[in-house]
Amino acid sequence: MGAPGLKALLASLALACLGTAAGYPGEGKQVWEASPDFNPVDENRRFAHGPFPSGFLWGAGSAAFQVEGGGEKETGRGLSIWDHFVLHQRNRVGNTSAVVGSADSYVHLDKDLAALEMLAVTFYHFSISWSRLFPDGAVGSPNEKGLRYYNRLIDTLLLRKVQPVVTLYHWDLPLTIQEKLGGWKNAAVIKLFRDYAGFCFQEFGDRVKYWITMHNPYLVAWHGYRTGLQAPGERRETASVYAVAHNLIKAHAKVWHDYNTHFRPSQNGLLSVTLGSHWIEPEKGKVTPVNIEKCQQSIDAVLGWFAQPIHGDGDYPKSLKKNLHSLLPNFTDTEKNYVKGTADFFALSFGPNNFKPPSSVPKMGQQVSLNLRELLNWIKLEYDSPRILITESGWFTNRNVKTEDTTVIYLMKKFINEVLQAIKYDDVNVFGYTAWSLMDGFEWQDAYNNRRGLFYVDFNSTEKERVPKSSARFYQQIIQENGFPQEDSAPAVHGNFPCDFNWGITDSVLKAEVAPSSPQFIDHHLYIWNITGDGTLYPVPGVKLKTRPAQCTDFVSIKKQLALLQRVKVTHYRFALNWSLILPNGDLSLINKEVLRYYRCMISEALKLNITSMVTLYYPTHAHIGLPSPLRDAGGWLNQTTIWAFHDYAKLCFQELGDLVKLWITINEPNRLSHSYNKSSNATYQAAHNLLIAHALAWRTYDEHYRPMQHGHVALSLHADWAEAANPYIHSHLEAVERFLLFEIAWLADPIWGDGDYPTALREYIESKNRKGLSNSFLPHFTSKERALVKGAADFFALNHFSTRLVVHVNKSGSRYESDRDSNLLLDITCLSSPSGLAVVPRGIRQVLNWIQNKYGTVAIYITANGVDDKSSSNDELRKYYLEKYTYEVYKAFLLDKINIKGYYAFTLSDRYKPQYGFFNSPLYSSKAKSSVEVYNALIARNGFPADSAAPSCPLSAEKVQCTICSFLLQKKTLIFSGFCLLSTIILLLAVFIIHSGKKSRRNQPQAIPSQPTYSFQACPKYMPS
Repeated sequence: MGAPGLKALLASLALACLGTAAGYPGEGKQVWEASPDFNPVDENRRFAHGPFPSGFLWGAGSAAFQVEGGGEKETGRGLSIWDHFVLHQRNRVGNTSAVVGSADSYVHLDKDLAALEMLAVTFYHFSISWSRLFPDGAVGSPNEKGLRYYNRLIDTLLLRKVQPVVTLYHWDLPLTIQEKLGGWKNAAVIKLFRDYAGFCFQEFGDRVKYWITMHNPYLVAWHGYRTGLQAPGERRETASVYAVAHNLIKAHAKVWHDYNTHFRPSQNGLLSVTLGSHWIEPEKGKVTPVNIEKCQQSIDAVLGWFAQPIHGDGDYPKSLKKNLHSLLPNFTDTEKNYVKGTADFFALSFGPNNFKPPSSVPKMGQQVSLNLRELLNWIKLEYDSPRILITESGWFTNRNVKTEDTTVIYLMKKFINEVLQAIKYDDVNVFGYTAWSLMDGFEWQDAYNNRRGLFYVDFNSTEKERVPKSSARFYQQIIQENGFPQEDSAPAVHGNFPCDFNWGITDSVLKAEVAPSSPQFIDHHLYIWNITGDGTLYPVPGVKLKTRPAQCTDFVSIKKQLALLQRVKVTHYRFALNWSLILPNGDLSLINKEVLRYYRCMISEALKLNITSMVTLYYPTHAHIGLPSPLRDAGGWLNQTTIWAFHDYAKLCFQELGDLVKLWITINEPNRLSHSYNKSSNATYQAAHNLLIAHALAWRTYDEHYRPMQHGHVALSLHADWAEAANPYIHSHLEAVERFLLFEIAWLADPIWGDGDYPTALREYIESKNRKGLSNSFLPHFTSKERALVKGAADFFALNHFSTRLVVHVNKSGSRYESDRDSNLLLDITCLSSPSGLAVVPRGIRQVLNWIQNKYGTVAIYITANGVDDKSSSNDELRKYYLEKYTYEVYKAFLLDKINIKGYYAFTLSDRYKPQYGFFNSPLYSSKAKSSVEVYNALIARNGFPADSAAPSCPLSAEKVQCTICSFLLQKKTLIFSGFCLLSTIILLLAVFIIHSGKKSRRNQPQAIPSQPTYSFQACPKYMPS
């Protein structure tokens, strides 16, 4: 940070300190008291795009004992409590075999500087080893080698325009002080620390503008003197632990005052103390005052323990004082005033050491969370919006991970974006971020079992090269872009889909009524009820009533289904037939004509309402394979007889329903049958092979025998999620993406849209695993006749798309379909996701549409299912967002990429049980419409995304208007008939009344003398008078 930036920062700090009221203890509770009505698509809660403020500081950090190395004999460094702890308490420390070597920053400083230069950081946060300057801890003549080392480090950083941020004490207390005085238990250490700090200010303060007195004193006190997990490894009673903390706070305050009085006037630096914390949230669904109070107490017990005296009112939190009573030392009024305000900014550590071991975190019955944004808000509310520098943030991997630290990327992405959210939406004053750590090093009680570096170090090597990990490249990119730029900065596009575009909705298997639900017009029996008192209907023997022919109105469920479809205002409805109901035996020996009539009624009644049906013949699911039981028991799709059984079934459906159906899907998602045939990969491949041939036979049959008369189109529907590399910096992950798409789509699309065979790359990859002894899998081979049968056996490309998957390359062995793919899926924790974990990535649907067009040419494409699960039973905000964003990407694919998209079918009409994918609640709960229905209505009415949403894009033709009127009459025929009957009755009664009134009037009139009638054209007499 240059001089102008520093002056601006100091000026801002001065202004911030003037005329502001102190924060109030307990205000942080507002973070948990926020409305529990969480909107998952609220812009303020989603991933934030955009830059950090101009001048935001980006840094990396390390600690002296973790990375410096440099033995005592060679460098003059004295022993610290950590040297002793590692040597004498190995049972509490992990693998310590390489402590002496470490990353050897003392020797390889130039390599550290090169790593910093690659990252292009603004500052480097490092610590000074107290025992390297003063081996026995007492300030006297310094160790010249140590002094030269730190001077060189600081000077070289400044030459490279990297600001030093220096911590005076990062846990490595000189061993002599521990052995002679008892360490931080003894208040005498305060003066020693002040002397050491004063020396550092004197020697380095002219060049260092950011000072940290000590790093995370909570861990020093709690794990150093209570749990014994860290040096000096003592397990003292609780009172001693709080006495240690008391001394640490006083030591910090003493150093701050010394700097403020003696050094700040000439050096103009800033000084604080790094305080660490976890975060905690109320139990899920239990945001109660009691639980909120427990959360407040949990943070008070860690962060508030030190922050309240320093950043607050100079005293410990009330909850600590209440719970600990005499165990907690007291500050005198003078001490309170002395301690209060002894920080020029809030230095925060948020890393794994604050969460480990889990048993040591004061949960108080609540749940631990990695939500940095909420912690930043708590600090803002509790301590009156201080300026915050995050002096440690990051995560770890195990020691076997070298440069592919993919999970660290996403945790870093989460933490940094939560900082941006806090700045952008919550007005939290964060001015810098430190990624921890610069390089792999000694990880305290975990020793070398964990790695936290942005750069990999081979501790057993001589040169100790700093090799950038994926996280280093990711952090470099964030620094370069100063945040997260918008993914799509192109201007918005407007316009409409073609007027014949299919706006549809997709259902799975439509449950058919096996008998009419309104049989009163077709049952010729007369019944007597309850003659024996058992509430049963008994037919009257010998009596037969006249009946009428069966009608579609016999099926009540059809009327209900159509009413829902009309609410959505779709033009098309995709549903699946129930093969098992139509052909219970799996062959044509028994045909359920009533079920076929039900489906025909569904299609014909929908057509009367201008709703065209897309009919799926076979719709297997994860829970139910959907085959007639005789076929299933005979081996299902592993038995080739099922191919011909499906052919006969398809032929029957074409024959019975084809005059009404113009769009057919033979099989839904045959590429997802691995869940049913998962005993081996060969079973998966053979089942899919037979499914493909069954589809092709059905298509050829339709093409030759039914298309000339019915003029329909037939295809199969593939599951087609998009994939992206979880780690774009690793070539193997990019290859895994291509492999994912081969297994996901090309596996069954290539035989149809390609050369009639499976992808060559897919076959070669499986065969290469065979040769290496990693698998016994093989892809079936098509005969020349089968290739000719399969090739081109589709009239359009139908795909079901729901999400975008992050793919990680993982070498696997074993003969399972999942093993052959050599990949795992990773969830981006920063991404908007559904309750079931589906990532909402709208751009993915456009990407997969382009991939299909690039691979198979300009084919007609129907998106036959697209949707997301949403737990809301009424205001399904996630589904509304998903619908709008995904359809917009579909429109961009149509308009900008010239992809021949014919239709979009949202998934699905109704929930089966609990709220999930449906636009309507389950029929078990009255099929109540959710708010997404109105969103889809509006989208269909606009037919896309016109600039002027009020203008109709497709005027209705005369035929369409006529049909609409017919539809209205058909829909309201019961009401119209009832109205007509009522009107006729009123007219009849009125006529009777008028006639009756006329007769009564004539009877009451006196008899008149006949006179010569007057003739007129208006009245002609019935007879001539005599």
